Order: sequence, then C-alpha cells, then structure tokens
Amino acid sequence: MSTNITLDKIVLKLPAKFNPEQSKGLKAIYQFRVTDAASFYLTIIDTHCESHYGDHPDPDITLLMDEATLIRVISGEQDGMSAFMKGQLRAEGNIMLATRLGKLFSR
Repeated sequence: MSTNITLDKIVLKLPAKFNPEQSKGLKAIYQFRVTDAASFYLTIIDTHCESHYGDHPDPDITLLMDEATLIRVISGEQDGMSAFMKGQLRAEGNIMLATRLGKLFSR
C-alpha cells in the first residue's frame, strides 16, 4: 500500500486532480464515510470541485469504506468496482454517480 498517501492528502489534493471537462452539467455531492478516519465530502457543480471535512446533510451518493480501501482506490492499486464486489466499499444513493468518479479525477 502507498504509505505516503494519507486521508488529509486525499482531501486536500482531490480538487487539484479534478477533470473539469468531465463534469460539465454535473451537480452532485459525494459523501465519503471512512469508518476508521474522518468523513469528508466533495461538492461538484458544473466544472468546479471543492472538498470539505465532515458530513453533508443531503449527499447524492454516500461511499462507505475503511481508510486502507480508500487509499488503495485513490492510488490506483485497487479498482473501485473490485472493492465494491469484495464488500470493501458500499454505496448508498445515486449509484450511477460512483461510476463517474474514475473519469472525474486523474491519478
């Protein structure tokens, strides 16, 4: 596992890795509930992305996983679909939004 990747780095750097050309017309709140760490969410409105610590009151999708799974998926060591199929990641809400994450963020 990539030991130099931390939850803080993920939250701070995700907006910098955002691909705005893939989000035209999108308005979505992605909530990440990390079971053994802090929760955070991403607000995506058209071609703009912001990250925030905490819980959003009305997310469009909530992704639940532990910190190790999040780091593997973000670093590209594990595919999000693989984590989902193995029960390491759960999704609640608009599941179709989860399928867009790979295109919305570069590694």
